[in-house]
Amino acid sequence: MNSGTEKVIGGVVVAANAPAVSAAQRLVTHELQHLRSSWCWFLLLGILLVVCGTMAMLFPVFGTVVAIAALSVILMVAGVATIVSAFWAGKWSGFLVHLLVGILYVAAGFVVSDRPLVAVETITVFIAMAFIVVGVFRTLAALVIRFPQWGWALLNGVVTLLVGIAIYRQLPLSVFWVIGLLVGVEMLLNGWTWIMLSRELRRIPKEASQ
Repeated sequence: MNSGTEKVIGGVVVAANAPAVSAAQRLVTHELQHLRSSWCWFLLLGILLVVCGTMAMLFPVFGTVVAIAALSVILMVAGVATIVSAFWAGKWSGFLVHLLVGILYVAAGFVVSDRPLVAVETITVFIAMAFIVVGVFRTLAALVIRFPQWGWALLNGVVTLLVGIAIYRQLPLSVFWVIGLLVGVEMLLNGWTWIMLSRELRRIPKEASQ
């Protein structure tokens, strides 16, 4: 029960004399009803991502193969689209660069599809180096700056550093599971995000979303 000095905007109780609702707030409020009616689709998407992510984590080799195949297809499609758009735009100062980028995409896609093991190994080494560098920087920043809750940042940096070292030390065996495992973790977390979002959308009262 709201008092006479309050009103509901997008499910949020605000004072009646509050500033006018911005255009972005009005747009979000307008979309709430549509999103609420589609909560079951978000739930199904989240469940599908959780299942696929779990499978990728349980069978990381299969996940790695699928990820590399998808990467080669994406590169080829992006390259063809870039080349077509370069010619479609006609003569302009960036035509040559645009065309070369498209050709590079297509060539990279063919290389990935023709030499998948080399591509997987290269990507795995890059991931290991990225984890090591990021872990070192996070650890040093936490120890030097000592910002609020710096202990969590220190733990994050140490764990990231150790994961990068473990991946690098297990080469070349790690090339068969690292990419698939990371893809699985990302899909699993993304899936749970959609599931939680669908639950919150379902709880939105109809009168509030209207």
